[in-house]
Amino acid sequence: MNYLAHLYLSGSDKDVLLGNYIADGIKGENKSNYKEGVLKGISLHRKIDNFTDKHEIFRQSANRIKERYGHYAWVIVDIYYDHFLAKNWVDHHPQNLNDYAANIYDFLDDRNDELPKQSKRFLWYMKEYNILFNYSNLEGIEQVLLGLSKRARFKSKMEKSINDLKELYNEFEADFNAFFPIIKSYVKEQAEYE
Repeated sequence: MNYLAHLYLSGSDKDVLLGNYIADGIKGENKSNYKEGVLKGISLHRKIDNFTDKHEIFRQSANRIKERYGHYAWVIVDIYYDHFLAKNWVDHHPQNLNDYAANIYDFLDDRNDELPKQSKRFLWYMKEYNILFNYSNLEGIEQVLLGLSKRARFKSKMEKSINDLKELYNEFEADFNAFFPIIKSYVKEQAEYE
């Protein structure tokens, strides 16, 4: 799951949403500065990642491209899954995707002082290229994969993975459609047991 899915799975609690958004940017930082709800969001983000990476359906998706992209296959499939969520947004959320994205950008701007550096940088990028909305089209996905490839530590070839998505589009979409209700149920269970 990538940014769009993480934000969607945060539900309506704004602190949880903020924590879910910043989780990757606070690996080594002291978390004691954050409110309880933000800490729940950070924890939720990590639970979602752990559950997703180990799930057989997600692994099936990643294994389709693992030979070409190695450990980057998991990152690539995260992007693919956000594409399918964005493409079929009306099936999952009552607000249209463009308005939802604009509201997220405004919310994160309002809480900018709480964002770690990495999250601030990505917020600028998300807004500049309207990433959350542009996940819905293949050109947007291609742009995201190109950006990831440029930032990767090692030669990842992620920019070429748009071709794999096009070639195996139906298979990846079927995987997403099978997996997304499962991750939604998992997140609901986590909220019920807090």
